[in-house]
Amino acid sequence: MMSQMPQQAAVSKCPSCEEPLESGDRFCGACGYDLSAVPPRPDDHPDVAVGGAVPAPAPAPDGVDWPAARDSDGQGRPVPVHAAAELPGTDSGGAPLPPPPAAPPAPPSAGVRFDRPGEPEEYPLQAPDPRLNSTAAPLHEAAAPAPGAKVCVACRAGRVDDDGYCENCGHAQPRERDHMEQESGPVAAVSDRGLRHHRNEDAFSVGCTALPDGAPASVAIVCDGVSSATRPDDASLAASRAAGELLMTALPRGTHPQQAMHDAILAASHAVNALADEPATAREQGPHQNAPACTLVGAVVTAGLLVVGWVGDSRVYWVPADRATPPARLTEDDSWAAQMVAAGLMSEAEAYADDRAHAITGWLGADAYELEPHTASFKPDRPGVVVVCTDGLWNYAESAEEMADAMPLDAAVRPLHGARVLVGHALDGGGHDNVTVALVPFPAVPQGAGSA
Repeated sequence: MMSQMPQQAAVSKCPSCEEPLESGDRFCGACGYDLSAVPPRPDDHPDVAVGGAVPAPAPAPDGVDWPAARDSDGQGRPVPVHAAAELPGTDSGGAPLPPPPAAPPAPPSAGVRFDRPGEPEEYPLQAPDPRLNSTAAPLHEAAAPAPGAKVCVACRAGRVDDDGYCENCGHAQPRERDHMEQESGPVAAVSDRGLRHHRNEDAFSVGCTALPDGAPASVAIVCDGVSSATRPDDASLAASRAAGELLMTALPRGTHPQQAMHDAILAASHAVNALADEPATAREQGPHQNAPACTLVGAVVTAGLLVVGWVGDSRVYWVPADRATPPARLTEDDSWAAQMVAAGLMSEAEAYADDRAHAITGWLGADAYELEPHTASFKPDRPGVVVVCTDGLWNYAESAEEMADAMPLDAAVRPLHGARVLVGHALDGGGHDNVTVALVPFPAVPQGAGSA
């Protein structure tokens, strides 16, 4: 059955060229416009007022037959726009056109794209709105999380799923390393992402053990990832774990604390070097970057001995319990500024005011020039607190006196509180870097005599 022809719209002018028309014209005599394609004028659809009332349509002036607007559907709305490939076509003989040739298949990927534009390492994620998910339970009907399950930091009621979002309120949870705290007997450490960095590239390891004679020993390792290297957060984590594990194993076997610290730095170096031996496909996100790298600083405290070790520009400070006694810095930076001061070319104030001051000359990593572990031992004659920290803290308390002033007086008996206060001091100062600090009371406190 033949399809019905569209009825001609009652218009007095050509919608295309506005040429006057005669009744019954099917084509415009001036431009040839097909008048059968003009749809009949539909009923008006007025706008709805804010209050919900529909205004009455204004009567058209007598004798005026408004033409349809150009490039519209006759109701004042633009006609849909189609790409040429979306419309059927015919050849000069009226036959349908053949389909366009298929695009050639893409060559197999080698796993690395060298034309990839620069992208940020992290992207902020928008927490999903649970109201848009029909399967999400209302907030007041949220099921209680199972015992031991991670609880949302926002609503304190919903369970956190494997993707890091609350199943109750949809809130994205903070990453585990954004802020870390640990207390192991009398030793405590705190690490914070800071206010300017998008992730925390610091890591630490603290613990308590016993020497072969049963005397207590405390251990603290702090590592700072080199931001210009690949995966600095992985480097610091691997180094801190390797060094901490070796110390906790070697000291009970009778290894001298200074030798154990030297061996711990070597173990940390091997752990960081191993990160550079990853498969090529794992470097797709940064094919031209250098090997993972970090700095390391640590301390071992026994009943009468204090041993420190370091590579890089993280530091150890000594703060006596008697604040009338002067504090001291126990490490020397592997940095451009320290080299200038040691060579007598600049004063310490001039060197650290230079833009090159924090360029490090020693680090752990496969591309390090030469590994030179530094160790030193001390025998303090009075009790105090050992401060092991990254430059994210000492940038805001550089001298030993400034560090002592920033630390609470009761840090020896409340090390976790003291570490929190020092991290807060750095954040209040601007928090331009990741901040990590470990506090170790001297002499070592027997296990079980932790913070008050």
